[in-house]
Amino acid sequence: MYYIIFTILTIVTLYGLWLLFKKAGKQGWEAIIPFYREYVMAQLTARPTWWVILLLVPIVNIFIFYALYLDFLKSFGKRRFWESVVAVLLPFIFLPLWGRDPNVKYLGQSNTEAFHKKYPYKKTVAREWADAIIFATIAATLIRGFLIEAYMIPTGSMERSLLIGDFLFVSKLNYGPRVPITPIAFPFAHHTMPVTGGKAYSEAIQLPYKRLPGFQKIKRNDVVVFNFPAGDTVALEYQERTYADLVREMGKDIVHNQFTIETRPIDKRENYIKRCVGMPGDVVSLERAKLFINGEPAFTPPEMQMANFIYTDGSGLNRERMHDLRIDFQQMSDPSVFMMHLTVKQAETIKSWGNVREVEMYIDESSAAYPHDKHYNWSIDNFGPLTIPAEGWTVALDSLTIPLYGRAIRDYEGNTLEKKADGYYINGERADSYTFKQNYYWMMGDNRHNSLDSRSWGFVPEDHIVGKALFTWMSWDDKGTFLSKIRWNRIFKGIN
Repeated sequence: MYYIIFTILTIVTLYGLWLLFKKAGKQGWEAIIPFYREYVMAQLTARPTWWVILLLVPIVNIFIFYALYLDFLKSFGKRRFWESVVAVLLPFIFLPLWGRDPNVKYLGQSNTEAFHKKYPYKKTVAREWADAIIFATIAATLIRGFLIEAYMIPTGSMERSLLIGDFLFVSKLNYGPRVPITPIAFPFAHHTMPVTGGKAYSEAIQLPYKRLPGFQKIKRNDVVVFNFPAGDTVALEYQERTYADLVREMGKDIVHNQFTIETRPIDKRENYIKRCVGMPGDVVSLERAKLFINGEPAFTPPEMQMANFIYTDGSGLNRERMHDLRIDFQQMSDPSVFMMHLTVKQAETIKSWGNVREVEMYIDESSAAYPHDKHYNWSIDNFGPLTIPAEGWTVALDSLTIPLYGRAIRDYEGNTLEKKADGYYINGERADSYTFKQNYYWMMGDNRHNSLDSRSWGFVPEDHIVGKALFTWMSWDDKGTFLSKIRWNRIFKGIN
């Protein structure tokens, strides 16, 4: 339906341009040929014709097109603020109206000194401010949506590769900018209005998923920002908890009574950042917390953290020393035993302390893992093997595969999935197998025992991918004092 409406509005808009081109002494057909149309506009407005080459440059081409387009309309005397706004937002209404209005005539090349002298037009102070604010808003929105965006690390799931308080830039261009799925939204807000709260977007228009060409494909072990894939989200303090997790722990009635449940469009869900350890078609597994991809030991991030038990002689730990190392610890029921999340180097350092008898890595056998089904007694440290779906991959449907791939078939690929007495039905038709329409990825945090990731909620669909983390441009340490609150060694540090 949207395609039909879009096609009709485009035809009406081009019809309006056709009429205006004829008024300017050109052939109407010149208005419907991309690039040549802009070349003619440049001639009619006295803009450099080489600007047409810039239409091939992503993001830049948007500014070039609208500069030529609005200059073209100025050549017909359309220079007032409301005329510029409706020309951008409602061209399918006003271009035909102006094209058929006998009082609207081509006045000459709008970007010349002679034109400005013959048709003087002075903007009011309010108009100058409005133009500046609107331009800045549009430019920032386009840059955030299609080029690069700043993020802040709020949780410790990627420590110590990324630290709480790291501010980083995420490139939308590397994997290709995703066309906004929910295009009607308040500028600079993700999903919630600043100050007032409430939704910062409208679901009146929902566009199908489309990604513009990028510089590269996602690579294994890239650090990736993506939209939370599990669907339902709850209050902010539970950003890293799925609704299903809370229900299992506290019961459905308690969750419904105590927490706000929201289901948002894909591009308005919470942004997560993890390491892409598994690619489409890979087989992922964990054995005693060691990750394997396709049966081979996987890449180990140099700053990866694991939970460790620290057995001491009972004399305790030097809290100032722990603070200086920025290591948090938890004392167990036995006062001589502590739990810490440590890198390999940190574990070796602590093991060398005189009052430490042993450092033992914790293996989590109790935390249930995806798919949370009776057929799979998996934990977050002993998991799989599990095949990650790839576009075009076909899986047989049975009682063992449905728990693994049912959510992807139903929620991520937009199908109905039912089990009946004689088998499984997809979109009302009996099916023995299913072929996936998009690629999926397996994301894990580098702080392996303090990360809610694919081990808890499964695959990340390709249409949930936001961008690639490039570098930290600032890092704020809330445990520091004065100038030490800034982690100077992390400024402009690349993310590996």
